[in-house]
Amino acid sequence: MIFADKLIRLRKKSGWSQEELAEKMNVSRQAVSKWEGAQTVPELEKILQLSALFGVTTDYLLKDELEQEEYAPCGEERAIKRVTLAQAQEYLQWRGKAAVLIAAGAFLCIVAILPLLLLGGAAATGAAAVSGGVAASVGLCALAVLVAAGVALFVWCGFRNAPYAFIDTEPFETEYGVRGMVAQKKKDFHGAYAVCNIVATCLCILSPVPLFLSILTGEKTFLPVLLLCLSILLAGVGAVLFILCGVRWASMGKLLQEEDYSVAEKKRSGVKEAVATAYWLLAVAVYLAWSFASGRWDVTWLVWPVAGVLYAVLESVLRLILWRKDGQES
Repeated sequence: MIFADKLIRLRKKSGWSQEELAEKMNVSRQAVSKWEGAQTVPELEKILQLSALFGVTTDYLLKDELEQEEYAPCGEERAIKRVTLAQAQEYLQWRGKAAVLIAAGAFLCIVAILPLLLLGGAAATGAAAVSGGVAASVGLCALAVLVAAGVALFVWCGFRNAPYAFIDTEPFETEYGVRGMVAQKKKDFHGAYAVCNIVATCLCILSPVPLFLSILTGEKTFLPVLLLCLSILLAGVGAVLFILCGVRWASMGKLLQEEDYSVAEKKRSGVKEAVATAYWLLAVAVYLAWSFASGRWDVTWLVWPVAGVLYAVLESVLRLILWRKDGQES
């Protein structure tokens, strides 16, 4: 009952109606009405969102005494950021362009090995009048240039996305009409998103087929090298499709603060990002160490699909641990 009285007082002090508060909290007006009628109590995630929205402490909201508002320390009336309709449209437009740039960067990094494979294979099979040393030198230079170009695209996207970084890490509220616009766009994009993921998954599953065929040929010709390159290209196209649809889908989920982009998930994101950074740096170290030690660049690329599968397992375990920790703390 005390919580309901506090919520009514805070809402009226802010000058919002139940409908406006429901819009900001991403709930129905009936849910707000039940909170204020002491029929239900919001879950922890919504308590945190109310705390950020009104700039008060969670202790104030949860205490059983009706007292003056306890504002967050350091004058932090949590001037929570507001996303206007124009900003939301601009953000979605930018993320559509970013999806293309990120996909291009990933594709460049994936196919960076192809010049080395093609030149090395041509030199080894006599398909081209080039020595092994020249083939290796030119191939490694091309690899470095392509990877550098891909990384440059990633860095540029990071800088360009800086004004919207708070959407990934902080609670925020949206002006009236934003949620409806984004929800409609997400609904319209759902079909294309599903098709894109299905095609990308099929390409990734089928990508080893040319590699298997190259093993079956058993010929010391240039054909196995071409089939290996085709395998890498298929995997690269699959990755591009995943990124093109995934980045756009994620941008809409972030604005709606749904699923992996809810307030509770944002609290966990710091730990997940640190683990992901360490994991992929280790994967790069293993790939480079194995490649330079063995010289088998045509084989060591298998590190990446294996690392991808293991990362999915690691992410699931990490999420389970964080959920369990949050449950114990609450």
